[in-house]
Amino acid sequence: MDISGIAKLRVGAWCVDTASGEMARDGEPVRLDPRTLRLLLCLAGRAGELVSADELLSQVWPGVIVTPDSVYQAIASLRRVLGEASYIVTVPRQGYRLVAEVAPWRAPDDLPAPAEAAVLPAPPSPATRSRLVFLATACIPILIGIVFWLHNTLATEQHAPALPTQKSIAVLPFADLTDGMSNETFADGMTEELIGRFSKLPGYKVPAPSAAFYYKNKQAPLAEVAGKLGVVYILDGSVRKSGNVLRVAARLMKADNGFVLWSETYDKPVDDLLMVQDDIADAVTKALKATIDRGADGPAR
Repeated sequence: MDISGIAKLRVGAWCVDTASGEMARDGEPVRLDPRTLRLLLCLAGRAGELVSADELLSQVWPGVIVTPDSVYQAIASLRRVLGEASYIVTVPRQGYRLVAEVAPWRAPDDLPAPAEAAVLPAPPSPATRSRLVFLATACIPILIGIVFWLHNTLATEQHAPALPTQKSIAVLPFADLTDGMSNETFADGMTEELIGRFSKLPGYKVPAPSAAFYYKNKQAPLAEVAGKLGVVYILDGSVRKSGNVLRVAARLMKADNGFVLWSETYDKPVDDLLMVQDDIADAVTKALKATIDRGADGPAR
């Protein structure tokens, strides 16, 4: 899609000003820095197509020598701004694809002009008014009965919330435990990658990244978080680094009792962060799916 010359662009639920870099969704404005704006427009111009890291390097960082890791970090940053990890799909070792709908922004249609005032009917006769009063008085007991029935029905439903399915898991933001939190971008990307992996498993319910990242750097009881997100299991983890080795630790917990059902540590060289993220996400997804499937005999008790 040729987006040159389009002043305002719709990317998913966002309205993007292609000149100023200001975006808005639900009345909340966000301003992109020039590099992030170029990245978004580059992907939007080829929405639905695979764009390689080399192509992004040449268009987003023209004349600047940077590594593919810069692309990865910029993509992770753009995902956080958009608030939707599903907008940008990572194709391992090939590139990225923007799957959000892209089109010129259209302002809401003008409201229709008010209709001409209708001619008021003549007032009812005294006999008609008497009949209306009688009918209204007779209907009052029926209306009171309906109100009480609705009240009791709604009260019963509110006190009996639906139980989450056994195959429901929330991936909380992984903690960056490296010196100076220099790998926060990788930790956030690890979280988003795992959310994406679990959301593709048949029958699994996974809260969106915007819901999971609400709890970043927040302390809350495990049962409270699970109740808010409507899940049975919680996955969290951490990232540490020593020299050229990146260590990612992950653990699966049952939300109602806080017991750790599974944990694992992965040590990988940091030569290719995308490959590291991909390999670890694949291993964690397979291990946790096997653990959860063994206990998925019905709704959580």
